[in-house]
Amino acid sequence: MSAAWNGYYSSLYQVNNLLETLGRMQPSARKSQIEGIAHFFRGMIYYNLVTRWGGVPVLEQNTNAKVGRNSEAETWAFIEKELDIAIAQAPAYATGQYYQVSDIAAKALMARVKLAQGKKSEAATLAEEVIESGSFALDGFEKIFRATANTEEIFSFKNLTIESSIRVSTLFYTYAHAVKGSYVYRPTQETMDMFTADDKRAPISVETFQGLRVINKYPSGQSGTDPIIIVRLGEMYLISAEAQGLAGLGRLNELRAARGLDPVNPAGETAYQDAVALERRKELLGEGHRWYDLVRTGKAVDALGLMEREVKYPLPMNEIALNGNLKQNDDY
Repeated sequence: MSAAWNGYYSSLYQVNNLLETLGRMQPSARKSQIEGIAHFFRGMIYYNLVTRWGGVPVLEQNTNAKVGRNSEAETWAFIEKELDIAIAQAPAYATGQYYQVSDIAAKALMARVKLAQGKKSEAATLAEEVIESGSFALDGFEKIFRATANTEEIFSFKNLTIESSIRVSTLFYTYAHAVKGSYVYRPTQETMDMFTADDKRAPISVETFQGLRVINKYPSGQSGTDPIIIVRLGEMYLISAEAQGLAGLGRLNELRAARGLDPVNPAGETAYQDAVALERRKELLGEGHRWYDLVRTGKAVDALGLMEREVKYPLPMNEIALNGNLKQNDDY
């Protein structure tokens, strides 16, 4: 818990430093763009915080003060404010420039934020604006995860090996695998069985190597770094499909067709939402969505065998010891 919490607040410290420095500079078009980028990152940091811990201290400036927690609603409102600024000020998306923050990347992240809060109409509108922007199109699934030029990525981090020792791929592969790894995360057999033979996502998503199951989306292993996708078009189709309810069936089936699958026609809203949830699980496997998808839809306790308290992380004990104004999440 401490490593994750400290990581987010260390990143926030850097973003706040940048914004403070920008505040002392003369106005210019480039300054405005950089501010938009910084607010995108601050919104993204707080999205990751609120989806894990709930309400957290919202810091618009760095401080040594012992601050308390903002409410969950206040934290979500702050995220929306940050992304509104990013949408207005971040650079316009340029074709193929998905390793750079853009105004449309901020809009895509805002669609996720709206869906997380149950603001379905707004989420669907934003997702549709991204889909219909003309900047993106569904593409070969293998391109997205093999660092090949594609029309699906909206924003991704790309760390060169020389720039970073963070190699997420080592978490998924065994040391016996050609790329080698520490094999921290192993997909369940249920996960392997989700994919049918005609699903174009299957070979890029999962693999069996010497009888061991592995996630296959991040293939650099110990030899290099892989791009980490933050937002991409497939998610926008799924946000639109979920947020519209049965009226979004067309978007769900468009995505399925692009992945080599036949259309589905669920009978009723419950069956439809189950179909969307399953498609999200397959489409976004290993990209950091599944746990919070279960939390926000109220399914985490039953699906994962959690205690009620575990839908939120505990605040690190050392943070509470250092700051008496921080209150622990319930029942920890």
